[in-house]
Amino acid sequence: MTLLNGEDEVVELCRDLIRIDSTNAGDNAGPGERAAAEYVAAKLADVGLEPRILESDTKRASVIARIEGTDPNRDALLLHGHLDVVPFDAADWRHHPLSGEIADGCVWGRGAVDMKNMDAMILAVVRQRLNAGRRPPRDVVLAFTADEEAGGLYGAHWLVDKHPEVFDGCTEAIGEVGGFSVTVEGKGRLYLIEAAEKGIAWMRLTAKGRAGHGSMLNDDNAVTELAEAVGRLGRHKWPVRLTPTVQAFFEEVFEVEVKAEDAEAAVAALGPLARMIGATLRNTVNPTMLRAGYKTNVIPQAAVAEVDGRFLPGYEDEFFQTVDELLGPNVTREFVNHDVAVETAFKGPLVKAMADALHAEDPGAKAVPYTLSGGTDLKAFSRLGMRGYGFAPLRLPPGLDFSGMFHGVDERVPVDSLRFGVRVLDHFLGYC
Repeated sequence: MTLLNGEDEVVELCRDLIRIDSTNAGDNAGPGERAAAEYVAAKLADVGLEPRILESDTKRASVIARIEGTDPNRDALLLHGHLDVVPFDAADWRHHPLSGEIADGCVWGRGAVDMKNMDAMILAVVRQRLNAGRRPPRDVVLAFTADEEAGGLYGAHWLVDKHPEVFDGCTEAIGEVGGFSVTVEGKGRLYLIEAAEKGIAWMRLTAKGRAGHGSMLNDDNAVTELAEAVGRLGRHKWPVRLTPTVQAFFEEVFEVEVKAEDAEAAVAALGPLARMIGATLRNTVNPTMLRAGYKTNVIPQAAVAEVDGRFLPGYEDEFFQTVDELLGPNVTREFVNHDVAVETAFKGPLVKAMADALHAEDPGAKAVPYTLSGGTDLKAFSRLGMRGYGFAPLRLPPGLDFSGMFHGVDERVPVDSLRFGVRVLDHFLGYC
């Protein structure tokens, strides 16, 4: 039997996955994840696993497989990644987003960052280890999910609701948006490990008024009412709230306690990292969509806006109280998507395994916890009592704006970073 080399294979796995169109616009009308799921399942079956493809709707497919560990008395670990990607406009890209092209030392394409890179690394390390007969110490459940980019209703949440048995024994989870390096002047290479993520409150706001002719006086104009409420929301200065994970981040990076009144200045000193960390200091609401009217000279009876709200762990009640005060009595809200904030302590054997695995390949590595301003499938898996982290390990060149490529144009991941990730995940699965 020819032994597989995960470092060599990961690049082609990533390119193959990128070439499979699994765009998800959130309307359940796209290509779905079925083709990607079949590709993943075939790669897992090739090394002796028995993957299941579970379809929540036509073409909306997730893959589940379990690797038996050497110690049946230990709890299981979940490794999860999603197969869908956000839409794109190919005209904006230097290389076609479905090409998987290699250029300038990187693999380019939609999903190279979010998150077919991690899918490929998981596949590569699992295939390498099983082909060599190296099972992990504990059971590892693999989940490659549908629909993460639209909230997971056809993916992780559906699996938790309809097939919780596939996660039997899983108490911890490892997923996306963490483990990548950021070089900060005077601080060296920091590897950010997600230990918390903000909650989601995508809301539809509606104001109703009196319809009428555009030339007449009207003191009950729905557009005016809504516009003023949206303006209050969009301009509101939310107070700084230092959650345990944010405090731990500051202590690891600056080696001193940072107070709330000094937090923004501390973030500003982080350079390119400031945008990512700055969004985790406070709750946020960003207006994103407005709809009203059908003719210039007709005052409409209703006006609608949609906003993207994100709340910190522990501050959901405060968030909604403030939102309602800003909206006022004449604007109603309903959820487009509402999901929990999650947070777990940055300590314990699993954290040590991540830090040790990074250090084995990069002696200068410093693992630090951070809060993700977005959301992941961990929200769904937390409903089963799992504590989780974002750990998709990549050593990145200092000048690469990696976080800026999430959902952006010219998404790409360095080839050397993919190879590094396979080596780190291989250590991690041995340590955990």
